[in-house]
Amino acid sequence: MKFTDEIKRRRTFGIISHPDAGKTTLTEKLLLFGGAIQEAGAVKSNKIKKGATSDFMEIERQRGISVATSVLAFEYDGIKINILDTPGHKDFAEDTFRTLTAVDSVIVVIDVAKGVEEQTEKLVEVCRMRNIPMIVFINKMDREGKDAFELLDEIEQKLSLRVTPLSFPIGMGYDFKGIYNIWEKNINLFTGDPRKDIEDTIEISDLKSEKLDELLGSKAADTLREEIELIEGVYPKFDNKAYLEGNLQPVFFGSALNNFGVRELLDCFISIAPTPRAKDSEERTVKPDEKQFTGFVFKIHANMDPKHRDRLAFIKIVSGIFERNKPYLHVRHGKNLKFSSPNAFFAEKKEIVDISYPGDIVGLHDTGNFKIGDTLTEGEVLHYRGIPSFSPEHFRYINNADPMKSKQLEKGIDQLMDEGVAQLFTLEMNNRKVIGTVGALQFEVIQYRLEHEYGAKCTYENVNVFKATWVEVKDPKSEEFKDFKRVKAKFLAHDKRGQLVFFADSQFSLQMTQSKYPSIKFHLVSEF
Repeated sequence: MKFTDEIKRRRTFGIISHPDAGKTTLTEKLLLFGGAIQEAGAVKSNKIKKGATSDFMEIERQRGISVATSVLAFEYDGIKINILDTPGHKDFAEDTFRTLTAVDSVIVVIDVAKGVEEQTEKLVEVCRMRNIPMIVFINKMDREGKDAFELLDEIEQKLSLRVTPLSFPIGMGYDFKGIYNIWEKNINLFTGDPRKDIEDTIEISDLKSEKLDELLGSKAADTLREEIELIEGVYPKFDNKAYLEGNLQPVFFGSALNNFGVRELLDCFISIAPTPRAKDSEERTVKPDEKQFTGFVFKIHANMDPKHRDRLAFIKIVSGIFERNKPYLHVRHGKNLKFSSPNAFFAEKKEIVDISYPGDIVGLHDTGNFKIGDTLTEGEVLHYRGIPSFSPEHFRYINNADPMKSKQLEKGIDQLMDEGVAQLFTLEMNNRKVIGTVGALQFEVIQYRLEHEYGAKCTYENVNVFKATWVEVKDPKSEEFKDFKRVKAKFLAHDKRGQLVFFADSQFSLQMTQSKYPSIKFHLVSEF
C-alpha cells in the first residue's frame, strides 16, 4: 500500500462531552463494531466489576468517570480509526484542551434530557477557535428528554453551530420506535434488544410509501413525514466542504447503551470525516504527505503499568513515516533519540509497531526526556504551537507527610507535573511548593497517585491565591520592575519552566497591581 493511501485511510478524532452524557459508552460501542472488543462493560452497573475498557485507573473505577485521556485504535471497513477518549469531568479540562491539539475532527455527545451543558460549551468553543470539524451525537433517545427540534435550536444558540440532521428519531422514551436515517434513506426499528438492534435496517427511499404506515402505525408515520418535510425546509443540505471547514455540523440521534444509531454514525463518519490535516508550526505549515517525519508530544502518562515504573509520551504523527529504531531529533534538547519499542494501541492492548503513519498516535517509553509540546523531527527545527498552560483555579501548599520519603515525593511530584496533571509553582521567598489545578478533584488524584505509585504521602494547606499570572517584563533592569519585585516579593513564584509568576489574591489586587506597574504585563496563559 502506498504512503498516500495509508494517510487517506486514517481518521483520528476525539469524543467530547459533559460528564455522564455517555461518552465512554459510545467509545466502547464503536470498538465493538471494529471487532476490537467482544463485550462492552456496562460502565455504570455495579454487577459487572470489569469497568469500561477505556477507564483504567482506580479512581475512575470508584467514581465511574474517565480521568486520563486514553487512545484506542481499531479497523472498520478498511479504515484505520484512532479515537482519543477525553475526560469529561471539568476538573480535567486542561488534559482535554491538549488532546484537542492532536485530533483532526470531533464527535460531540449530548444527553437528550439535559441538552447542552456547560462543559460542552467550553470544549466546543476550543474546537471552533481551531475550526475542527464536528459531528453531534444526541444520546439516550430511549429515555424521556427534550423534543428533537428544541434540542437542535439549543445547539445552534448555545454552541453557535450551524446544524443539519442526518438522522431523526421516531418518538422518544417509551414511544421511541426507531431512527430514520436521512443520510442513507432507511429506517432502523428499535426493539430494545441490543443484539437485534444492530442489523435490521429497512430501506425506505420514499416516505410516502404505505410500507411506512405498516412499520410504524399511521400516526407515527404521519408525524415522521411532517418532521422530515420540516427538516428539509428549515435546515441546510449537508455540504461536505462546509463541514470540513468547520462551518456546518451534522447531527445524529441514538442510544449508545443500546448500541442503537451508532452504526449509522460510524458509517457516515468514515465517509465524510477528514483524513489527517496539515498543522501549523511556528516556522511553517506542515502537510501530512511530506516525506520527512515530524510529530509532537501532546500527553505524557506515568505508570501505565504499575509493575514497571514507566512513562509513556504520546506522540501525534503529523507528517512522514515514523520507524522503529530510527534516530529522530528532539528539537528542544537538540539531540537524537532512538526508540526500540514504540507502542500502538489496539483497544486496550498495547502492541509494538515497526512503522506508523500521519494521523497515528504512538506511545514512546520515556525516562524523562519529554515535556508536553515537544517536537520530534528528522532534523528540521520545528516548534508546533498551541499547547498552552492556563491559570489554575485552585491552589494549595503541598507538604511532605513522611520525612523519610522526601526523595520519592520529589520524584513523584516532578513526574506528575511533567504529565500535566497540575502545575507546580515554587515561591521565591522560601521555596515552598504550591500546586495549582483546574479542578479540586485533581488534588485527590495527586495524593492517591503519589501514595500508590511512588510510596510518598503528602498533605495540603490552603493558600489564598485568586489567579496565577505569568509576568512579562520589557526591561528587567528598570526601577519599576525592581520596585514590583520588592513590594510583591511574597507573591512571586516560578513555574516549572522557570517563568516568573505573580500570585494575585483577588481580582481587585490584580487590577491595582496592573495599574501601579503599567510597563509589566500579566498573562493568564503561559504562551505569550
